[in-house]
Parts: sequence; structure tokens; C-alpha cells
Amino acid sequence: MPILNVKVSGQKNIATTKAIHELLLDLTHRILGKKKEVTAISIDYADPECWMVGGKLLSEQGKNSFYFDIKITDETNTKDEKAQYIKEAFEGFERILGNLHEESYIYVQDVRAASYGYGGKTQEYRYHH
Repeated sequence: MPILNVKVSGQKNIATTKAIHELLLDLTHRILGKKKEVTAISIDYADPECWMVGGKLLSEQGKNSFYFDIKITDETNTKDEKAQYIKEAFEGFERILGNLHEESYIYVQDVRAASYGYGGKTQEYRYHH
């Protein structure tokens, strides 16, 4: 039941959106073991003229970048799984966007089961029932 919020430098593009969606859905299912049918992914685009890294615009550096966070229920994944997820996600974005700035970030957020849920029920509730 994870939700992913993704920000990508560049112009909105349906092919890029679909490629990112497929990448993240695959990794989230394959590495973190999350169900595809309850994984939500939102993708926003930011103009490289409005994204700075190290005090310089991405457009000036000729680089692309991304950031995404994923919220997962605490204690459902190991450190090794999260490390593999971050590694493969970065590599996937490199393939999709090309010329990727190293300062592109992935944040795997472990959230408490009693504070997180969907469909009006917490993950804690689902665990016990």
C-alpha cells in the first residue's frame, strides 16, 4: 500500500511518465514485496530552469534530476532491501532520464502502522484483522 511522490526535471512527457511508473511499480513489487494493485504513484515535472543543485540551475549544468519518496509500513522491509531498492531506482532513472545529476534523491519513509492506511483503515488494523 505504498504511495510514491515523484518529482522529475524536464517537460511533462507521457512516455517518460509511463517509463517511470513501470520502473517504480516493478521495483516496489519485486524488491519491497508491495502489492501492485494498492501501489499509488504520482509524478510531477519541474522545469530545469527552476531546479538548482549546488547553487547552479540544472539547465546550466546540462543535467537531469529527480526526487521521490515512498511511504511504507515500518518494519516491513530490511535495510538491505531498501538499499537495493535505492540502487536500482537510481540506475533506472539514469536509463530513463540520462545525464543524471548525482544529487538526485530517494527517500524511503518507514511510517507507523497505526498512523498510515488507506480505505479508512490503518495498517495496524489490517495486521490484527
